Amino acid sequence: MGMSRRCVPFAPFEGKLSESLVALVSNAGIHLKSQESFSPEGDNSLRVVPGDVKGAELMVTHSHYDHADADRDINCVFPIDRLRELRQEGLIGGLGDKHVGFGYSLNLKETYEVTAPQVADAIERSKADLVVLTAG
Repeated sequence: MGMSRRCVPFAPFEGKLSESLVALVSNAGIHLKSQESFSPEGDNSLRVVPGDVKGAELMVTHSHYDHADADRDINCVFPIDRLRELRQEGLIGGLGDKHVGFGYSLNLKETYEVTAPQVADAIERSKADLVVLTAG
């Protein structure tokens, strides 16, 4: 299937949230502070973030949006701590083993053909039942 703005892959969720594992995928430039930063000029690589990560262990490397609020509270763009609260309240079953962050890129062909399949593979291996997508 070629790239098209008319064909949006979508699968409606039919499970119970209270029994489901949730993973986060964000193009807001999220990564562990210990991981290599994204290139601000454009970077189609991704960073796999462990499922048990704490918000304080994350940072943003992205020069194409104002992330001052996210620098103060990463949950603005990567609501990992909020998802844990939802788990404690019994609204979701828990978090997947992995989450994914990636950064800025104008190379849509590479994003579609290389990065997106890598993201899908990482999420499939995360044991998540559903994904929350966020952007910067």
